[in-house]
Amino acid sequence: VQLQASGGGLVQAGGSLRLSCTASGDTFRRYSVAWFRQAPGKERDYVAAVRYNGATYSADSLKSRFTISRDNAKSTVYLQMNSLRREDTAVYYCAASSSAILSNLPSRTAYAYWGQGTQVTVSS
Repeated sequence: VQLQASGGGLVQAGGSLRLSCTASGDTFRRYSVAWFRQAPGKERDYVAAVRYNGATYSADSLKSRFTISRDNAKSTVYLQMNSLRREDTAVYYCAASSSAILSNLPSRTAYAYWGQGTQVTVSS
């Protein structure tokens, strides 16, 4: 499966953005998809995931502001980000896995397929 991330940009603190991750292939519904982010000089961190069955999970520190969802008809996973802060500035990556289990959803190594990333910059 090939992934294309989009929707990033420059936004003021307190604003919102919706990222999209669109997949090629007709088996998208069988994949779990996650968002990760990487700020300059830092590791790539887990943000949120949606399993093949639609169940959603988010990093504890972000769940009050970020929401993940999927539309299998459009082969797309979304990340709605609200009340953005400067510390949310990062490159956001989507990733897909056909075999991720609940316990390893937050792990980068669970995902075999990665999109190219989309830059999110939050200004004060």
